[in-house]
Amino acid sequence: MDTKKVWLITGASKGMGFDIAGAALAAGDKVVAAVRDQVEQTSAALGNSPDLLVVQMDVTNEAQVRKAVQQAIDRFERLDVIVNNAGYGIVTAIEEASDQEVRAQYDTNVFGVLNVLRAVLPYLRKQRSGHIINTSSLFAFDVIPGWALYASTKFALEGISQGLAKELQPFGIKVTAIEPGLFTTAFTSKQSYKVSKNAIADYANTMVGHMRTGTDAFHGTQPGDPKKLAKVVVELSKTENPPLHLPIGADSVNNYRANATQLAGDVEKWLAVSNSTDHDKMK
Repeated sequence: MDTKKVWLITGASKGMGFDIAGAALAAGDKVVAAVRDQVEQTSAALGNSPDLLVVQMDVTNEAQVRKAVQQAIDRFERLDVIVNNAGYGIVTAIEEASDQEVRAQYDTNVFGVLNVLRAVLPYLRKQRSGHIINTSSLFAFDVIPGWALYASTKFALEGISQGLAKELQPFGIKVTAIEPGLFTTAFTSKQSYKVSKNAIADYANTMVGHMRTGTDAFHGTQPGDPKKLAKVVVELSKTENPPLHLPIGADSVNNYRANATQLAGDVEKWLAVSNSTDHDKMK
């Protein structure tokens, strides 16, 4: 019996997706690496392994997603681990971003994930097994000005993950939202993130303005090692009872703790008011 897991990883041409694909192959598993372009280059970079299938997939194109998933099934006959990793960030004040820019951010980071889920879940339900790993962010715990719209897509992904975990539990399918901190990938390079075209001068000397002009200065200085993250994700895939949430990186853990402390403080301070709105008991 073949005990190798079959992975489908979106956004696998670079960054975390590429390193996760490499770590899964190194662990002896089979990988379907989904990329928007550079199919042959990605295959070569991952060693042209017989356990590797690189497919062209733009997650915003539902027909293309379904075609890629069918290619995966035709090649490996099953899917075991789905890593929704494709995404990008936009640096902007909420007020600055156009409707088109916001929709494009959600099309990839949220609706793209939903496209993948609709395509893979019929197979996972039929198997009565599988593990969905959704890539969230430390910004889902604590928002930095200028990155709020990106963070909002990760808040949406957190809600989707929590709902999925409950809905899919009867079918034996596990769900984990991983919340990576800042890792030395290309995410903070000028080639990877976008900046809103409408820069409002009033924000120039605020944190939004500093993020708009200085995010690329963080490139290469992030504390996290993406190869270590990839090993964590492979270990996660082999866990019998994986967590629903997994912050990865000390900065992500710190963001979680800060958010939890603030939330608990707000609730306790306003507890009497929060509890005062029920109907008076009938005498």
